[in-house]
Parts: sequence; structure tokens; C-alpha cells
Amino acid sequence: MIEEQLVRAAQRGDTVAMNDVLDALTPYVGRICGPIALSDGPDAAQEALIAIFRGLRGLENPAALFGWARAIAVREAVRVARRGQRQQPAELPEVPAADDPQLAVDVQDVLRRLTPEHRAVLVLRDLEGMDEQAAAAVLDVPAGTAKSRLHRARASFRKAWRS
Repeated sequence: MIEEQLVRAAQRGDTVAMNDVLDALTPYVGRICGPIALSDGPDAAQEALIAIFRGLRGLENPAALFGWARAIAVREAVRVARRGQRQQPAELPEVPAADDPQLAVDVQDVLRRLTPEHRAVLVLRDLEGMDEQAAAAVLDVPAGTAKSRLHRARASFRKAWRS
């Protein structure tokens, strides 16, 4: 956890404090971005950290640092994943064959078949343990949209897992 004084010092332009804040946030941001942006996870994490660096002065409540950073990380991961999908369409030969149990258990391959929006809601709900209201707030969508998106994401995941 990061002390409020450290965040305030970073907001005032103290470069040592800023480095400490970013060092503390980097693993957390990476854990958010990786499952959403998949192979582009490191790029998404870097983009998120840049956005955090640029926007830190505008953070009103230093105690909300991790929640604020999580929202930025999810947004950047979805954006980078969408950009990656436009540039490189999914290659079906990489999808595990139904009769190959070694590949079928690879969660990364199953996640690759989901949209970035579906991966984001799965990460927030199933990895971060957020409730629907909190996940909806991070995704900047109504709670009903987050709920239906989660339902479709889980159904898609199950279908892909069984194939």
C-alpha cells in the first residue's frame, strides 16, 4: 500500500516519489492488463502507466489511487486489445484442437477468443473480486450492461473451453 504523503509528494512533482508510486503500481497494473490485452499486455500496462503518470496531479483523493489506477488500466487494456484485433485478426490454427487436452487447458487461448470487453469484465469480477456495481463503474457502463456482459463472457468462455 502506498502512503498518502508519498502520493501527494508525487503530485507536487517530486520525481523520487513519482518513481516510488509507479514502482508500486507497475505489478498491479500488469496483473490487470495482461489477462485483458493478452499478448499486448505489456504494451497496455505501459500505456496505462503513462496515463497514470500524466494524470496523477488530477487525482483528488490519494487514498483512491489503486481504484483510479485500476480504471485506467482496464480502459487502456481494452483499447490496446481492440487495436491489436484490428491489426491482427485471430488465427484459427492457434486455437487448441478439441481432442488435444494439453492445449485445451490453456486459459490464454480461451481468453484470446473473447472480446476485450468480455475479458475486462471477467478480470474485474472473477480475478479482482469486484461486485457488479463496482465493475460497471470501472467499465463506465450501466450495472445492467456489466451484468449482461459478464453473463455473455462466461457463456463464451464455457463454450470455448468445451470446444
